[in-house]
Amino acid sequence: MIKCEVGKVRSVAETLVDLDGVAEIYSISGDFDLLGIIRVKEYETLATAVSEDIAQVDGIVKTTTHMAFRCYSKHNMEKMWESYLDV
Repeated sequence: MIKCEVGKVRSVAETLVDLDGVAEIYSISGDFDLLGIIRVKEYETLATAVSEDIAQVDGIVKTTTHMAFRCYSKHNMEKMWESYLDV
């Protein structure tokens, strides 16, 4: 989840969506402005994406990182992940 400087939500979102590993960026309501979905094969890649790539984007005030352990969905998530993981 990402909190942006006032007036920077769009530019931050457009920058983030071009970063390696970033699959989706959503504008959201509440205490944060954006929700980013990162899909990577390895934890090391996740660490780089969060602590190096995203951290350097101009206009970000604060982030929080959450990891999903299970997915409960009506959609075929395995098929969706295949496109990101080149399985």
